[in-house]
Amino acid sequence: MKSRFNWRRILVSIAALVSVLVLWELAVCYFGFSAVILPPPSEVLAYLWRAICDGTLIGAIFVTLKRLLFGYSIGLAIGIPTGMLCSRFNFFNDTVGLLALGLQALPSVCWVPLAIMWFGQSESAMLFVVVMGTVWSMILATEHGVKNIPPIYLRAARTMGSKGFHTWIHVILPASFPSILGGMKQGWAFAWRSLMAAEIYVTILTGFGLGQLLHYGRELFEMSQVIGIMCVVILIGLLVDKVLFSPLEAYLRKKWGISKD
Repeated sequence: MKSRFNWRRILVSIAALVSVLVLWELAVCYFGFSAVILPPPSEVLAYLWRAICDGTLIGAIFVTLKRLLFGYSIGLAIGIPTGMLCSRFNFFNDTVGLLALGLQALPSVCWVPLAIMWFGQSESAMLFVVVMGTVWSMILATEHGVKNIPPIYLRAARTMGSKGFHTWIHVILPASFPSILGGMKQGWAFAWRSLMAAEIYVTILTGFGLGQLLHYGRELFEMSQVIGIMCVVILIGLLVDKVLFSPLEAYLRKKWGISKD
């Protein structure tokens, strides 16, 4: 039985990361790079350790993830059913589908001024930006997945007596799920970027998140804080992909018989 993890690949990744950190440290400490502009990894790690010990970083991560999960869930709840409607009815496809196609290309930061004018400096403004960053990609991914279901699946379902809501739940949704999962992954990335933009520009009195820590690091010219928070954002993104999306993708590959294992 093969090991679930490819330890050789993991070790190669760790070795590459350590090499980058060592070269970074040497470049700053021994080759004349400015530690003010680019602090060495040791200073970044020292900041992260202090932020963990005083609770600042843990609290910021909790607040940011709470906002992200709430807004992302709303985006999924709106985007998936709407995408299904767009795939089956020309009216929705020619209206909402066309709108989603245009708005999906809009950079996430463009929603921030509108959110501030509508909702003020509040949690609602951040929630609005996250939902807008998620919902359009979910509509398009769901629409694409449903439209590209092999017709034989639907004909077979009708032959066996499936119709209406039963066909949607037991045939259309499972068959289109690979495309929906791709949209979920893309929607998560867009929601993450949207929230970072919102937290940087929306100032509230309570519940400071990672974006606010990034903003304050820039204002105070604390580059170790800026780079440290950037690394945390990257790490969270990698963990979500490896813990949530990668196992789902592996399961789908195995289910559809396209896994290499």
